[in-house]
Amino acid sequence: MGKMRAVGDFAPDFVLKNQHGQVIKFSEFRANQNVVLYFYPKDDTPGCTAEAKCFRDAFESFLELGALVVGISSDSPEAHMKFAEKYLLPFTLLSDTAGRVRKMYGVPSTLLLLPGRTTFIIDSKGIIRHVFSSQFNINKHIEESIRILKSIGSGSESNP
Repeated sequence: MGKMRAVGDFAPDFVLKNQHGQVIKFSEFRANQNVVLYFYPKDDTPGCTAEAKCFRDAFESFLELGALVVGISSDSPEAHMKFAEKYLLPFTLLSDTAGRVRKMYGVPSTLLLLPGRTTFIIDSKGIIRHVFSSQFNINKHIEESIRILKSIGSGSESNP
């Protein structure tokens, strides 16, 4: 496991499939907008479902703040599709079946075996502006994301 990416680091680029089986190149997908990139352990488990529903329920706030929401786990695109349909998730889920992107970002495991729950706020220039990691304080991932997005604005035009 690599060192966890920190505030000020450039967000590593990657290519993964989304829940529709489309290949997504992250740097092109985010296209100069802020991104909430959250890593979670597994689709359709109690904690991950609660987290996804919180992101879903706050989705309009993220849109108003000019941010994309992207979830990543090791589940297959097909599992992501079922998860997204079951809970009406309006955002992109990416399939990191080999755990390669999780390693690139240095997302730690909890209790040495459970994939960690970490959220990265990436600004419109691709710089990591905030990292929040908590396996159990699920609502805080959404609260922290909104707080940081409000502080950085929708891109360079709002920064003095």
